[in-house]
Amino acid sequence: MNWTDRRTRFRAVLNGDRCVHPGSVYDAISARIAEDIGFELGMFAGSIGSMAVLGAPDLIVLTLSEFADQAYRINRAGNLALMVDADHGYGNALNVRRTVEELETAGIAGMSIEDTDLPTPHGTTKPRLISIAEGVGGVGLSVEGEADRKRLEKLVSLSQTPTQDRVIPPGGLPKDVGTVVMKGKEVFRHAVVNLAQVMTEVLDAAGYVAEDVDWVVPHQANKRILDATAKKLGLPPEKVIVTVDRHANTSAASVPLALDESVRAGKITALSKRAPAAGTSVMGRSRSWRKRRRSP
Repeated sequence: MNWTDRRTRFRAVLNGDRCVHPGSVYDAISARIAEDIGFELGMFAGSIGSMAVLGAPDLIVLTLSEFADQAYRINRAGNLALMVDADHGYGNALNVRRTVEELETAGIAGMSIEDTDLPTPHGTTKPRLISIAEGVGGVGLSVEGEADRKRLEKLVSLSQTPTQDRVIPPGGLPKDVGTVVMKGKEVFRHAVVNLAQVMTEVLDAAGYVAEDVDWVVPHQANKRILDATAKKLGLPPEKVIVTVDRHANTSAASVPLALDESVRAGKITALSKRAPAAGTSVMGRSRSWRKRRRSP
């Protein structure tokens, strides 16, 4: 199959001045649905890939071949320009090169590779980053030689990293390889600040304060963001519904999954005489929030 057209469209979106929301896809039928209802781009992440292929949380047990095979099925099903989150490239610098090759062959239009050391070793309490040399080597090997540069002409590479100079090789990347850099610390801060802000705005509009909320059902991005948001709101951690350790970050599905688990556990119910006040918050491609008033 020829993937050039969708990669050209993806690059045009990046070069444009519109904010485009990708559809979260995980298999052939979800990709067809996303394309049919008008999404220009699709996003396939390792977390939802693990759920779709293995029925397991995002614990880095999904292999590169399984991830690439699923990406190919998604691309073969339609004409949606697909971006993927390829975790840390499934190993060292040589593995990153193979990851780029396999996913490029599978037809993706863009990919991100983060600098987190995965899987997390037992007993580790904080995320660990790969070394600068390893990151530089991974990106450098991915575009090494004229043949690779020509082959990757239309493939967009995105690097998730707190600082740009962690992974961009000396002298930069070839001009024909698109690059978007995510600054992790700034994104983390943005998520925490804005999640707390929108919750506060909704509470103010409804005439409540944070102490009136019984439960917060947030998007399950990661545990650190959830803990930091609760702290910023002045809420005890036990009031925040956390399912990321069991469901992983399932993108748009994380809030309804967490809400469903809370209802099944009897924490949130609409049948009680005094319904608990529950707030939901989402941060990612978009933001949404709801406030359910207490029963009188």
